[in-house]
Amino acid sequence: MDPNDMRVLFAVELQAIEMNSYPSCLQLELAINFNSHYDASGLTILLQVNEIQIRKSGVWVPIKPFPNAFVINLEDCMEIISNGIYKSVDHCATVNSVKESVD
Repeated sequence: MDPNDMRVLFAVELQAIEMNSYPSCLQLELAINFNSHYDASGLTILLQVNEIQIRKSGVWVPIKPFPNAFVINLEDCMEIISNGIYKSVDHCATVNSVKESVD
């Protein structure tokens, strides 16, 4: 791939800042589960505040936040243009019984 191909590919890509907030739930069994998903674009830069989960080899793995660090999530587009060298990650937010979740 020519290095300029990447610039052209993402030159008109949408850039957005997004914040998701999930209230705490004292009765976790009544909470609607958050759907797992893959992100479709190029990459996400996440300031992780609460635990999230990723699916690795068919098993859900909890990812605890690391203070003052960003999580970089490569998305579907990067998997496609890298011919599968870089993988998009199936992930989801988790419900917390004590505190609000923000991602």
